[in-house]
Amino acid sequence: LVAHTRVGREKLPRLLVLEGLSLQDVVTVTIWLTDAADFGGFNRAYSDFFGDHRPARSTVRSDLMLPGANVEIEAIAAC
Repeated sequence: LVAHTRVGREKLPRLLVLEGLSLQDVVTVTIWLTDAADFGGFNRAYSDFFGDHRPARSTVRSDLMLPGANVEIEAIAAC
């Protein structure tokens, strides 16, 4: 989970910059975890990532389509 979360943490800011946006422009995030037991660790990493900015968030437990993936993160940003 940590390695997969790290990939998302690295890619999201780079993708936002391409559109002239930053993490502060993220308004909602949806997270899918394959194991609900991973929520605590993920939640700590998520809080560290966004800092004081708290976009709306939904987190669900679900199987994922990508074999071997244990987390999927979708972020919506607005300027």
